Amino acid sequence: MRKLALLTLLILSPVLLYAQNEWNGKKCAIALTYDDALLVHLDNVVPVLDSFGLKGTFYLSGYFPGFANHITRWKSVATNGHELANHTLFHPCIGNTPGREWVKPANDLSKYTVQRMTDEMRMTNILLKTLDGQSARTFAYPCGDTKIGDVDYYKTVEGDFVAARGTKSEMKKITEINLADIGAYGINGQSGEQMIELVKKAQASNSLLVFLFHGVGGGHSLNVALAEHSKLIHYLKQNAADIWVAPFIDVAQYVKTQQSKQK
Repeated sequence: MRKLALLTLLILSPVLLYAQNEWNGKKCAIALTYDDALLVHLDNVVPVLDSFGLKGTFYLSGYFPGFANHITRWKSVATNGHELANHTLFHPCIGNTPGREWVKPANDLSKYTVQRMTDEMRMTNILLKTLDGQSARTFAYPCGDTKIGDVDYYKTVEGDFVAARGTKSEMKKITEINLADIGAYGINGQSGEQMIELVKKAQASNSLLVFLFHGVGGGHSLNVALAEHSKLIHYLKQNAADIWVAPFIDVAQYVKTQQSKQK
């Protein structure tokens, strides 16, 4: 009986080891994403990430002042190995629902045509390519809105992107991930300890965890204190043996490759 148990363990050990280290040799994957081309991303976030040798993803909208007024700095961000990603030109959100009174009529997604959205997304890809020279790109749904009427607009341009990031708070294993709408945990006021606890859950479940930041040390109504953000970055660096921290596009490409092997 003991011999049978030992034999079974020997057979299963490689499988179990792979499951625990399936994220590029690590237990889990973390993508740090930052939305809306805020000046605090350039002033507060990039220097911290660079000092720890970590790379993030910055979802940029072309018309935001934080992008338009600092194009040279964003180009340097890309040169340093961070991802510049597509958040559309004008950041359209559905405005005809309660709580969305702040949406400007010109940027009301409910008034968009699918063609208008397609053109805007493709034009943003061209704009970003002038900065980093890259053709592969990821997308983030503004406000998490995925449809125009009943149409899932991303499907019309899915071939132009590696993956899309949504806003649903979830962490999943490689086989469970939907590349057209990868979940992310929106951060607003959480402590460093709370964010680290999320990372520990990802480690324990061998999952992908995407953080969605706006303000870091100010700059947006959705904000995390700079010191709390730094606690998270320190933890990620200290546990680099178990945690793969990479730009969203690198993680998505890895998932795509692994999923194709399992078909």
